[in-house]
Amino acid sequence: MRKLLLTLPFLPSMAAAQQAGWGSVGQQEDKGFSWTDPLWPDFWMAWTPATLAVFVGIFSAIALIGVLEGFKYRDGIERRGVLGLTTTLGDRLFITLLGSAYIFLAWLGLVGQPVWTPLFLSIGWGIFVFWKV
Repeated sequence: MRKLLLTLPFLPSMAAAQQAGWGSVGQQEDKGFSWTDPLWPDFWMAWTPATLAVFVGIFSAIALIGVLEGFKYRDGIERRGVLGLTTTLGDRLFITLLGSAYIFLAWLGLVGQPVWTPLFLSIGWGIFVFWKV
């Protein structure tokens, strides 16, 4: 009985806490930005901000290489690298993108998440390809 009398003064504060918003603790709240939420939910492909960023990056790189080869380097800057291939800028971009895809797939298959390490490995691969291949 004594414990009940000690908790009696706290009862109004519990009701006030529920009115102040503590009653909705287990309910779903509005989330902010998410890399995995679809941009257009009813579209045929689940375009998330991450997939959009990847495609914009790839098409921007292709456009940049096209502009460089079209205006600045008309002959294509062909060179023979360490792999023994004669490559142009477009060839080196293709080798970079293909190698990066393999790096990410191997990492996800062998290690899993997170993917920061294969990102840096892919950047290093791209630097190596454009410098030495």
